[in-house]
Amino acid sequence: MVVRRSRHRLLALLCGVLAALTLTTPAVAAPERAALTRPEAAGGWLARQLVDGERFEAVFDGVAYPDQGLTLDAVFAFAATGVADDHGADALAWVTRPDIRDGYLGDGVSEAYAGATAKLALAVQVRGGDPADVGGVDLIARLRSLQTPAGRFSDRSAYGDYSNAFSQSFALLALDRTAAGAPPAAAAWLAGTRCPDGGFPLLPAQPVCTSDVDATALAAQALRAADRPADAAAGLRWLVSVQRADGGFANAGGTPNANSTGLAAQALRDGHRLPAWARARAFLAGLQVGCAGAPADRGAVDFDGGGFDPATAPRATAQAVLGLTGIGYARLSAAGADPGAPALACP
Repeated sequence: MVVRRSRHRLLALLCGVLAALTLTTPAVAAPERAALTRPEAAGGWLARQLVDGERFEAVFDGVAYPDQGLTLDAVFAFAATGVADDHGADALAWVTRPDIRDGYLGDGVSEAYAGATAKLALAVQVRGGDPADVGGVDLIARLRSLQTPAGRFSDRSAYGDYSNAFSQSFALLALDRTAAGAPPAAAAWLAGTRCPDGGFPLLPAQPVCTSDVDATALAAQALRAADRPADAAAGLRWLVSVQRADGGFANAGGTPNANSTGLAAQALRDGHRLPAWARARAFLAGLQVGCAGAPADRGAVDFDGGGFDPATAPRATAQAVLGLTGIGYARLSAAGADPGAPALACP
């Protein structure tokens, strides 16, 4: 039992870690809209991949586990694309079920995970809910209780502290939407982790500070929201400096991919680096499956263009649409989103 719970905990953490110039396709149409844009097609495809229309799952050693982190990524994607609002509501309702919620956040006493708490709080806010009352749980109070005197948001867990740049960034983004705002000490702590080259590492206090594309994209957005534009600008400059010639982004010398490019593109648009955003957006559009693809795959975004993989496509699509729309987490809202999962209408 202890081994299984530990594996489940580690899997949940991994899932949690893993966030104007609209391109249109003339041949695209859907019942819900007369002209369907590339992001909307991606949102529609993503909605159709939800298990029972409400969740994503991760399979480990042949066992399916709830993937709350990816499900929340889908909630953000639906808000960004303005489609599948009914699916977004059902997905958030699933994540906030007490058994599913507590398996993701911890019980709040012996176990409490900063990144998961912050990400769920932000998703509730994006959908217009009250994060101070999520099934009787005050996510904001719990999140603030996880802030250390130094300003870092840390896990309280027998499994160890898995908090990182994503945890800190999501915490700042969620708390910035509250009346009290983001704690200055927390923003200062994140700013203080910046590497000499201007980017931000995933994990702080490493022997060598290594900038990470995904972490920098989130940190830049969080620092802009927390009124530290100079620190955010340093991260944005670093992102522009590591953008590949094809417009894509990759981490650790890997292949440019939809996940890293989606997050980087979102940060670039949010930070008004429009030429770099346009290049990244074109890269993402090039990974999207169009009418030449299999009918079941149309609208999805492939991870790296090396052959469509249904196992990686949901996360790739969820993060790619953030870059395709360019709507930053600080401005993301599901207000006015349409129901339904639009699909490409191909001849």
